[in-house]
Amino acid sequence: MPVPTRQIRSAVQAALGEDLILGDPTTAMLLPDPVLARGTVKAHEAMVLAGVAAARQVFEEVDPSVRIVRAVADGTRVGSGASVLAAQGDARALLMAERVVLNFLQHLSGVATLTSRFRAAVRGYPTIILDTRKTTPGLRALEKWAVTLGGGHNHRHSLGDGILIKDNHLALLRAKRTGLAAACRLAKARGPHGLRVIVEVHAIEEVAEAVEGGADVVLLDNMTPAQVREAIARIKGRALVEVSGGITLQNVQEMAAAGANFISIGALTHSAPAANLSMDIVPVHSKRVSRR
Repeated sequence: MPVPTRQIRSAVQAALGEDLILGDPTTAMLLPDPVLARGTVKAHEAMVLAGVAAARQVFEEVDPSVRIVRAVADGTRVGSGASVLAAQGDARALLMAERVVLNFLQHLSGVATLTSRFRAAVRGYPTIILDTRKTTPGLRALEKWAVTLGGGHNHRHSLGDGILIKDNHLALLRAKRTGLAAACRLAKARGPHGLRVIVEVHAIEEVAEAVEGGADVVLLDNMTPAQVREAIARIKGRALVEVSGGITLQNVQEMAAAGANFISIGALTHSAPAANLSMDIVPVHSKRVSRR
């Protein structure tokens, strides 16, 4: 997935709107005049770095005269103690940008790093690690970008990117005496050309109905590895298999070994722990900065 430039700009502007809605009176009172300074962002743990493009945009929005003097590329694996970004300019701009820069880097690097751990856990298997739509409102494009930096793949970006028949759809259709197989056939007949039909099943008995209806992907929700193996044996290659629900770093390899084509994990975006980074700002002994 390419860098979502437009979405980054929008997210950065929204974040700065939150943080600078009343300005920065602390900095304004303590530093009434420009001071040339350098801000350095350092990693305090090993991680897959993500969010540098967003950090660049933050500095650009706060003060275009701030210069990025060093930046590690998004998607790079860095070790604890690594300097990942350095920016130079008016200290007041660096102080105003600091928290928002770190918020993007910490969150997105956390997503990329957690994804890379899941990807490493299934190395050697042909299984694809997918994200979900369980994303932070307003940050979906950035979080899904971070997933790809960590080695994962994106599921649907929006409801329009695929046909996914879930339990609530089926509950409503059953009230009209339309079963799972018929729902699949309806989706394939009426849906836009080229979109996969994915159907979520919660019991082994539903697998045959999904295959009978012509589902392209059978999504096995909250099943054990033994149940996944049984379902795959019943499907017999007539549909791809996605596994979701309750996936952890402790059981993901077993799910891959059971034969899943895809494993979708909401935790990649909704529960990734923030990566540990900090930003130090120090004066640069040179001529004073003139504001543009």
